[in-house]
Amino acid sequence: MKAFIINKYTKHGLQLADVPTPEVGDNEVLLEIYAASVNLLDKKIKTGEFKLILPYKMPLILGHDVAGVIIQVGKNVKYFKIGDEVYSRPSDFAIGTFAEFISINERDVALKPKNLSMEEAASVPLVALTAWQALVEKANLKKGQKVFIQAGSGGVGTVAIQLAKHLGATVATTASEKSFGMLKDLGADVLIDYKKQDFEAILKDYDVVLNSQDNQTLEKSLTILKPGGKAISISGPPTSDFAKAIGTPWFVKVLLSLLSSGIRRKAKKLGVDYSFLFMKADGKQLREISDLIEQQVIRPVVDKVFPFEQTNEALEYVERGRAKGKVVVKMK
Repeated sequence: MKAFIINKYTKHGLQLADVPTPEVGDNEVLLEIYAASVNLLDKKIKTGEFKLILPYKMPLILGHDVAGVIIQVGKNVKYFKIGDEVYSRPSDFAIGTFAEFISINERDVALKPKNLSMEEAASVPLVALTAWQALVEKANLKKGQKVFIQAGSGGVGTVAIQLAKHLGATVATTASEKSFGMLKDLGADVLIDYKKQDFEAILKDYDVVLNSQDNQTLEKSLTILKPGGKAISISGPPTSDFAKAIGTPWFVKVLLSLLSSGIRRKAKKLGVDYSFLFMKADGKQLREISDLIEQQVIRPVVDKVFPFEQTNEALEYVERGRAKGKVVVKMK
């Protein structure tokens, strides 16, 4: 099959190659891929930024989101059959959606929402699971609380705003002024133009911050939280608790503890909680997200669709940081 691979960590583009079609394990389903979406995580893995916590073997097929049709099932598969239209964020170390086929454990798979195209469905899993695990699992966001979601027009932001509104929260977000109309339509209550305004001078007594920006922005975000508030970061710095949860070697735990010591110290001084979130694959949560999509509580925002052969161009477009919502690669 055709697939976009890297043979080593690199700042350069992916290589289109012929590789074997994956074999199907007993608990796996083989998908013919119709669409995949691009995430900044692909760039971070490609360049080796996460090699300490995700030590992949080379050659590696990149890609973390997929929508397609099941063409083969393993002997122990219970919940899916050949012909099912499904979508997924495959588990770490089982990624590889920039390809014609992929084999995925059925626990990471959900039926595609009936009201979405393949391209729309492929845009959902990673960002929606990130938003769910941040706001529902970690933050336990409740009706009447206030949440600050940074970079509202990004992939995670567009879904997180809708989910937070569904949970009954007041939502503040940052974006450029030209995105305000879209974000208001998604449910944002407080819109801050990051080019002209300082969010820390406008927001106060917030219950939750979802940080996706740099450390400087994260530090400012701590100051807008009320005592006992929660700062959840998807862009780092990772903590030793995270390292322990994923079972990294002891020296990685020590290193991550040192890297996050400054921000943890500041959070403690302010009486707020800091945690790092690296989302995990979860088919059960994805099914709950599917229900919200079919109820039209959440709708995906797709910025641009590239043909499969232009996967490198799609990755470059995302790396430039100007995408509104998600960027998708279409195979069929």
